[in-house]
Amino acid sequence: MTDDEEQSAVVTGVRGRCPRWREGYLFAEFLTVKLRCSAGGLDFAFADSGDGPAVFVILFAGFLICDMALVVDVRWAPLMWVRAVIFGPPALVVCLGLLRPMKGLMVALQYRHGASEGRLDRE
Repeated sequence: MTDDEEQSAVVTGVRGRCPRWREGYLFAEFLTVKLRCSAGGLDFAFADSGDGPAVFVILFAGFLICDMALVVDVRWAPLMWVRAVIFGPPALVVCLGLLRPMKGLMVALQYRHGASEGRLDRE
């Protein structure tokens, strides 16, 4: 796989497009993946990102928001309710803003690399 194909999968996933056709929408609702692609009819049954996108978003947002909170706490030591008002909305915006692109990215990479459910070989 070339770097261009990998970059294309990343861009397609972040934009929430069908990983095969790079057109059509991947999502029916905010985080619900459609059953089929509207552009080419690709079946999205393979798409099971599980909790992967949420884990990456939580790790990134936690790192970002906790660093900012630590700096504010060391410099000014605000009251608890002030911290909640200052850091609550950015935490929500970062988490909700990144969740859908990360899920699209995971689905596109699953398609690009042919990831599927694990199976045991019984002989």
